[in-house]
Amino acid sequence: MKTVGIILVALILSPMKIFGQGYDRQPAVSGSFYPAAVGTLRNELAACFAKAGAPRPGVRVRALIVPHAGYVFSGRTAAAGFAAVPSGAVYNNIFLIGVSHRYAFEGAAVFTSGDMVTPLGKIKVNREAGEKLRATNRWFIEHDDAHGPEHSLEVELPFIQYHFDHQPAVVPILIGTRNTTVLKAVARGLQPWFNDRNLFVISSDFSHYPSYDDARRVDRLTGEAIIKGDPYNFLKTVKAIESSGTDNLVTAMCGWPAGLVLLYLTEGQAELSYRKAGYTNSGDSPHGSRDEVVGYNAIVVEKKSVASEKPSGSGEKFLLTAGEKSTLLAIARDAISARLHGRSPDAVDPSKITPRLREPLGAFVTITKRGELRGCIGRFTSSEPLWEVIGQMAVEAAFGDPRFPALTAAEYPLTELEISVLGPMSKVRRADEIKIGTHGIYLKHGMRTGTLLPQVASERGWNAEQFLGYCARDKAGIGWDGWKDKNCEIFVYEAYVFGEKGDK
Repeated sequence: MKTVGIILVALILSPMKIFGQGYDRQPAVSGSFYPAAVGTLRNELAACFAKAGAPRPGVRVRALIVPHAGYVFSGRTAAAGFAAVPSGAVYNNIFLIGVSHRYAFEGAAVFTSGDMVTPLGKIKVNREAGEKLRATNRWFIEHDDAHGPEHSLEVELPFIQYHFDHQPAVVPILIGTRNTTVLKAVARGLQPWFNDRNLFVISSDFSHYPSYDDARRVDRLTGEAIIKGDPYNFLKTVKAIESSGTDNLVTAMCGWPAGLVLLYLTEGQAELSYRKAGYTNSGDSPHGSRDEVVGYNAIVVEKKSVASEKPSGSGEKFLLTAGEKSTLLAIARDAISARLHGRSPDAVDPSKITPRLREPLGAFVTITKRGELRGCIGRFTSSEPLWEVIGQMAVEAAFGDPRFPALTAAEYPLTELEISVLGPMSKVRRADEIKIGTHGIYLKHGMRTGTLLPQVASERGWNAEQFLGYCARDKAGIGWDGWKDKNCEIFVYEAYVFGEKGDK
C-alpha cells in the first residue's frame, strides 16, 4: 500500500518540476490521450476531421465547447466543434478554459510562465493578457502546479495547431472552484476580451459513467440547457440531472463551471446564438463499452451577420422528389431497426444521396403508434448532411425522447414514421405574415429561443397569435406576450412534412 501511495504522489508531483518563470509547459498526456509521434498524431487528427461538417456562411464563431477525452473516444466530436470555425479565420487569441481535475482552489489559474508544447511544436502563450487578468481581477491567480498534470487544456492544443492556418496565441485558464459567485466574477474579468477578435474554447466532457442510452438522454438535456443560453436554467438542469437517480451517473458535465462562465459571458447578447455541432459518447467508439460511458457534445456560439439573414419571401423553394423522400424514410427505419437488433445501420447506396440530401438542414422525426405520439425529436439547424441527420433523429425519437420509454422490438412493427425537413428561415415583423399550416415559427429573444412546427398550429386549430403565444410561453419561456417585445425576433420557415402514409 505504501508503494502505491509513493507512486501516485510521484505521478502528481513530477510535472511540477518543469515550471518556474520562463519555463514552457511540456506535454503530460501525449502517448496516452493522443499519439506522441508527429506523423501518427497528424494522421489521427486528419481522420477526426474527415467526417466533420463545414463552417456555416455568414457567421463569426465566438466560442466552442469541445470534449477532452482520448482521441479514439472523443476526437471526432472535438473536430466537429473546431470544424465550425473556418481554418482561415483570424483571431488574436484563443482563451482556452477548463476545470482543474486534480486541484481545488478559489478562482481561475492563468498560465503565463512560458509557452505550451505538444508533439506538433510550440503554441505561443499571450503572457501579457494573462498577467493583465491577474492584475485587474483578484480571482485570476498563478497556480502552475495545477497546469502541470492537467489534460483538459492540453488535449485541445493539437486540434488548434492542426486546424488553424493562422496560429493564434492562447491564454490557458483552469478553474478550480464551483462557487457561482466566484464564477460570475471570473466572467466579468473575461468580458472585455469576449469579442469578435478572440475565440473562447471551453474544454469539457459531459455525462460520466451511465449506460449508453442514459448518456444520450442526459447529454441531450444538458446540451439543450446550454443552447438556451440561460445560466440559471443550466444550473437548475445540471442539478436536476445529477439528483435524478440515474444509475452510475457521477456528473452531467465535468466542466460545468467553465460552461457556466461562458453562459455568463453570452447572457443578454442577442446577436449570439448557440447550436450543437456534434455528439458521441465513448460507447460509439470500438474501443469503448456501452455499460459505463462518457458523453461528448460539441457546441458552437455564433454571431450572425445582418447580411446573412434572408428577408421575408426571399427564400428559395425547397422540394424533395418522391425518391428522396423514400430514401430518407428508409434511412430512418433502418436506423431504428439496427439499434433494436444491435447491428450497424446498412450502408446507403451513394447514388441515392442526391445534392439536396447532402445539404446541412435541420429535421424532426416523429413516431406514432396506432395514431398516438410515441416519440418526436429533431434538430433545428445542422452542420451535418440531411440524410445523416434523419438517421440520428430517428434513433433519438425512438430511444431518447424523455416523455416515453425506449421503443421495444414488439412495438416496432406497429409504428409509423413522419419526417419534417426544415427549410430556410425568413424574418417577419407581424403575426399576419404567418401562414397557418405552411409556416413553422422560431422565436429568438436574447439567448432564449423556441420553435413550433407548422403542422402543430393547423392540427390544434390555432390562429397566428395563439401560435406565437404558445411558442413564446411553452418553448422560449418568455411568457405568452413575449413575442410582442421589440427585442424578440420572429422567423418563419416551411417544414416539408411527409411520412409513410404520404405527404401532408
